Amino acid sequence: MSTKKARIRDPIHGTLRFDPDELAVIDHPAVQRLRGIKQLGLADLAFPGATHSRYAHALGTTHIATRMLEQLARDFELLPAERQRMNTTLRLAAMFHDIGHAPLSHTTERFMPPVNKLGLGEWQLGSDDRRACHEDFTLAIILKSDLSELIRRRFADRGIDPEDLAVLLSGRAPPGLGDRFQIGGRNWLPLLRQCVSSELDADRMDYLLRDSYYAGVPYGRFDLDWLIENLRAVERGPDLHLGLHARGSFGFEDYLLSRYHMFLSVYLHHVPVGYELMLRAFHESEPELLRFPPDPEQYLECDDVFLLMKLRGTQNPWARRLMRRKGYKNLTELRTSEASTPAVHHRLTAALAEAGIHAIAHTVKGKLSKYFNPSASQPPVAVEPDLLVVGDGAPQPIENFSPLYQRYAGALHLHRVYVEPERHEDARPILRRLELDE
Repeated sequence: MSTKKARIRDPIHGTLRFDPDELAVIDHPAVQRLRGIKQLGLADLAFPGATHSRYAHALGTTHIATRMLEQLARDFELLPAERQRMNTTLRLAAMFHDIGHAPLSHTTERFMPPVNKLGLGEWQLGSDDRRACHEDFTLAIILKSDLSELIRRRFADRGIDPEDLAVLLSGRAPPGLGDRFQIGGRNWLPLLRQCVSSELDADRMDYLLRDSYYAGVPYGRFDLDWLIENLRAVERGPDLHLGLHARGSFGFEDYLLSRYHMFLSVYLHHVPVGYELMLRAFHESEPELLRFPPDPEQYLECDDVFLLMKLRGTQNPWARRLMRRKGYKNLTELRTSEASTPAVHHRLTAALAEAGIHAIAHTVKGKLSKYFNPSASQPPVAVEPDLLVVGDGAPQPIENFSPLYQRYAGALHLHRVYVEPERHEDARPILRRLELDE
């Protein structure tokens, strides 16, 4: 069998390299399906270039995760077989981290079945009646589809099985699997997990650069090379954690602000959000027309084309609007630190209803970090794996080192009112009258 690595050209990272076993799993339908799922859902309705796929993102994330581990493991003596097993496990986890995404990525996640229908057993987290998310389907595909057997066949000689990837992606190890990442008395699991999902992970670093490039905006750019060069592995007892040298903190703050600005300018843009609301209205009006099957093999048949065919095959008025691009228009937007709908929007929707104009009030949240949870009564604490700053003195959590967390600690809420496009001009005088009354 050939051991020559294949080269794949990527507009963000240049040449990506994959060995023959990795290419075999890349060719599996579970990964190839990602070609048919747009990374940014409906964002191309506002940013025409943003039609890139989850497939390209998966390959890019694999590349960045590899670079991260090369930097983090350089100060540790590892046997070649151990180093290869860790590297390959991380690469596969990074490659598979999005295979559970529904059509149009996050847009249709609310149409998923209850999590207990997936049969995850000891891998299931939370109550049985909660709705499944793409992370649950990722675990189901890795553990319960024929991708599982392909992983066992191709990577058994490297000591890797599907359960190793599930541990890394879920961040938890069921009984009997906890020692799989113990090498020389050190536990590598927290560090490897953080490379996949944390404040500074390969997933975020790829999608910010990639989404910015394809959306045609500058906000997601940051110094990737400088961040990776300053990564450090931090030992806390037997566990290894992700660290960043203090001199890389300015690069990290630039990266963090890039994410914040991408959310406000691209991910939460009013046009795609308006279409998502219409898709939600379609599902609520006829929920039986669009349900995702809990069986992982059947779920793999669901991609963007599947969704579009569902919309084209019905005369549902919301589906007709979606297919004809007759989206509800944003009439007004308020930015506040409060999650509750502003009183003026309550009055506005009531006035619009009185005038016979259908409106949808909606609130979305923009936040600097999902791993940082400030409390009014306690000092800010990290609720997910820490990113530790190292330099002079003891390592400290990044939120204690960077003033950005204090400045942007609270979430920004965008309160919008959308109206049917045919009545948008009729709605504007009503809005102006209420504004004068304020």
